[in-house]
Amino acid sequence: MKNEEQQNNANFYGLGIAPKIMELINRMQFKTPTPIQFKAIPIAIEGKDIVGVAQTGTGKTMAFGIPMIQRLAQGPGRAMILVPTRELALQVDEALQKLARPMGLKSAVLIGGASMSNQLRMLRHNPMIIIATPGRLIDHLRQRTFRLNEFKILVLDEADRMLDMGFMPQIEQVLKNLPKDRQTMLFSATIPEKIVRIATQYMKLPVSVEIARSGTAAKNVTQELFIISKEDKIQLLEKLLHQYRGTVLLFMRTKRGAARITRRIREMGHNVAEIHSDRSLRQRRDALDGFKTGKFRILAATDIAARGIDVKEIELVINFDLPDDAENYVHRIGRTGRASHEGRAISFATPDQKGDVRSIERVMQKALPIVKHPEINELGFYATQARSFGPKRSRFRRRKRR
Repeated sequence: MKNEEQQNNANFYGLGIAPKIMELINRMQFKTPTPIQFKAIPIAIEGKDIVGVAQTGTGKTMAFGIPMIQRLAQGPGRAMILVPTRELALQVDEALQKLARPMGLKSAVLIGGASMSNQLRMLRHNPMIIIATPGRLIDHLRQRTFRLNEFKILVLDEADRMLDMGFMPQIEQVLKNLPKDRQTMLFSATIPEKIVRIATQYMKLPVSVEIARSGTAAKNVTQELFIISKEDKIQLLEKLLHQYRGTVLLFMRTKRGAARITRRIREMGHNVAEIHSDRSLRQRRDALDGFKTGKFRILAATDIAARGIDVKEIELVINFDLPDDAENYVHRIGRTGRASHEGRAISFATPDQKGDVRSIERVMQKALPIVKHPEINELGFYATQARSFGPKRSRFRRRKRR
């Protein structure tokens, strides 16, 4: 209890941060470090390897960004940050620029779908920080546009997602060719066996910093589960979009599904955009920017957006389709309830998805409360199906429209 009280009263002073960077942090009006920042920053400033486990949306970028920029400003060397998606790469760069630019540190973003010639132009300016997706990074290494022997810091951000996407060979290629004398910081929301292997083989006595149990969902997110037939999903979605008037992030399993549901939502009269791998980088950026600025109230996405969106006040996440991988459920709902805001996550499951629901509940080690919508109750569907999903489920309560 005493440690919790000390952490709640903590600020960035006393973490070993240099005065110049403290000035920038104060200018950004960062008052209190998040738990992962409070624990990771002092260790990282000392140059130690870190395996950081924390829920999505808990401030991991600054947890590695502050010590990384401080170490780069103090001596020679460059830093490499590997991330799973283009959107996350751009988001990380945007966040770090607030500290890096005033410290005279240039960065380059190397992602697929973007102009290779523009990236080559950025690399000619010898950036101290490179933020890359694994595939495009390997493209550059094959073309020998820069060498890895100058990199003293490696960050693997959202490492479990990179492994889920099949990037283990590329990550190992980078790890094997970086200097042995380097600092490696690995951040993840879950710790699968492959990450343990990376820590064992490629890191030097890494310090484990675990803020929440692997697979833990954000505690300020209210979760609900509707058991519903596939045919009735659209009807329920329409009622929920009318009930909740704030920003909504809607997850689909497939890119075709995301495109199809976008058309249906547009027919309902809502401002909606879509983001998935069939969209160009420009289209994805326009959709995300429009979602952030309020041009689009609803964003329909595949799991490509489960970790690449940093919007502070998303009111509602809807899992129109349950994810293929149960652990992605945690990352999806982590898009709401960020930065101490309250959030809500609503999931649709069909009667034959009992196993998928159980897998999600095993990951989180808690039951998902089954609810029902009063206007769809006459379908006579819930009474039999809800019982088959298990006891002790909560009931839907009619809410006032906002």
